[in-house]
Amino acid sequence: MENKNHEDSLDGLIRAAMESEDKPSYALNARLKAELYQKEAAMAETTRCVSLWYVPMIFNLISFSLLAVFALVTVSNPCIAWLAAGFCLYMGIAGILITLLGVKRADLKEAFTIHIQKRGVLYE
Repeated sequence: MENKNHEDSLDGLIRAAMESEDKPSYALNARLKAELYQKEAAMAETTRCVSLWYVPMIFNLISFSLLAVFALVTVSNPCIAWLAAGFCLYMGIAGILITLLGVKRADLKEAFTIHIQKRGVLYE
């Protein structure tokens, strides 16, 4: 019986603590919001967003460029070598265009990004 009264009193204390009537004043709340917005604006000015959607494009361009150089160096027939190198360069440029159109049309810039902060800026 004592255990139940103890639980009820503890429950009542917890509920009383959670029902705090203390609220910040309107001026304090407005000032804190203004500071928060200023810090967000400063953070937006000093950070740069780099989309991770460009990483496969870069790997595609590098691999097809290396294949083009490999074709020019190893293939003995100049017509076939230039044809293979042209095809590889075409595929690299097509990868760039497809990536740029996909990022712009599907609005994927914010989906996978890295935020880079400039040096020398300290925040509190």
